[in-house]
Amino acid sequence: MPNSYPKTEKLKSRKLIDLLFSEGGSVGKYPLRLAYLKTDFGEEGNIKMAVSVSKRHFKSAVDRNYFKRVLRETYRLNKSLLTDNLQQPYA
Repeated sequence: MPNSYPKTEKLKSRKLIDLLFSEGGSVGKYPLRLAYLKTDFGEEGNIKMAVSVSKRHFKSAVDRNYFKRVLRETYRLNKSLLTDNLQQPYA
C-alpha cells in the first residue's frame, strides 16, 4: 500500500459527515477526538478521513493549520496499521 493521501480517501460528503456525527461513535484523549462509523459500502478496507481542529482549543489559525498538517501526515504514514486491523475478525 502506497503512503499517499489520495482524494478518494478524503471525507467530503456532507451527508456522510452528518451520518458520522449522528450515528457514529467516538473516542478521545484531550485535545484529540476520533469519530468513527462502521459501514458496509462493499469495498474492503475503504477508509475515509477528514480533519477538523477546534478554534476553542487552538486560537491561532497558524496553530490550527499546523495541527491539521501533522494529523494528515500521521494518518498518511500509519494508515497501513488501520487497514490491517480492519481486515482482522473481531470477537
